Amino acid sequence: MQQKRLLVLAAGILQTTVIKKAKAMGYYVVAADGDSNARGFNYADKAICANITDEEEMLKIAHEEQVDGVIHPCSEVSMNVMGRINEELGLAGITKEQAIRATNKHLMREAFEKGNAPSPKSILTESAEDAWNRLQQDFDGTDAILKPSRNSGSRGIAKVTRDMDKAEFVKAYEIALEESRDKSVLIEQFIEGPEFSIEIIVWNGNVNVLTVTDKKTTEAPHFVELGHNQPSCHTAEEVDTLKAAAVAGVKALGVNNCACHAEAKLMDGKAYLMEIGARLGGDFISTELTHLSTGIDMVAAAVDVALGIEPDLSVKEQPKGACIRYFCPKPGKLVRISNIEALDDPRVYKKMIYVQDGDMIPEVTSSLCRSGHVIVIEVTPQKAIELAEKLISEVIFVTE
Repeated sequence: MQQKRLLVLAAGILQTTVIKKAKAMGYYVVAADGDSNARGFNYADKAICANITDEEEMLKIAHEEQVDGVIHPCSEVSMNVMGRINEELGLAGITKEQAIRATNKHLMREAFEKGNAPSPKSILTESAEDAWNRLQQDFDGTDAILKPSRNSGSRGIAKVTRDMDKAEFVKAYEIALEESRDKSVLIEQFIEGPEFSIEIIVWNGNVNVLTVTDKKTTEAPHFVELGHNQPSCHTAEEVDTLKAAAVAGVKALGVNNCACHAEAKLMDGKAYLMEIGARLGGDFISTELTHLSTGIDMVAAAVDVALGIEPDLSVKEQPKGACIRYFCPKPGKLVRISNIEALDDPRVYKKMIYVQDGDMIPEVTSSLCRSGHVIVIEVTPQKAIELAEKLISEVIFVTE
């Protein structure tokens, strides 16, 4: 039997796990990335330095490599490219139209509304002035969120209020516009409540919910994710409400044969979908936390569905409490890091520091501003959270 060939679009730190897993599963892996030093290149059968957002270039590579499947894990920049390749080569994953709908938040909101999937009130704005007028006229009694119509990682998101200074509002709008790949901005109802993600594998029209993730974020205005834990510490009723909303959202988007990462909030007992990505989630949620907390190999399942192979969703390892927390030191020039040995704990599953002495530590306005992470395992998610928080506090970052 001929070896299946998988094209992985992007080969950074978040994609490396997928490349390694596909290789371990016996598939031939072609990794493409615009960075010639991409970490994942070290593990692929073939590394190609190319512009992964260029449809024609990547389509040519897919043809030449005679790939049987393509996957773009933990990122959205090349979803349209992946959809185009799937269409042109007759592969199993989502189409280009579905990719566009799953990356453009305005089109996503329209799909949710049409499919009766619960989501916040959302308006596509024409300009900063239009957005300001919408805020004053259409959001009486509630705050709102400005967000790019197409981006991820909390980039460009800001909470806004009707009584804020207009100049500050315009500044927030311009940041959101600059961060938007579609050069458009949404203003949406602000949902007050805890945040979650729901990890999903869709195969042949069946929406398989694997787990619900609790999120920890910064406060307004940017809501950057500081950590996650699985399984959720919330009640079974709340978890079921979130799962039902996510299933409705996936069906409304019409995506199939892919991993999905749904993001949602709870307010007054009701779930609101923030967005759904037709891909593995970032921040090590899908690639690490899910198999640790459920025993199900979500990465292997995502690889298989991309290749048109029925995924194995059985439990392969003992489920545990799992938690990731990110280091976010005080902004300034990093002078030194001390007590890193605190991370030499047998319950630490993985750890990484992204910065070194002399680096400038920025204010945390997006996920790109974080300085490192630690992933821990414990017998319960509550104990994992407690341990991760303790370790984050014990490693000292000195800035000036």
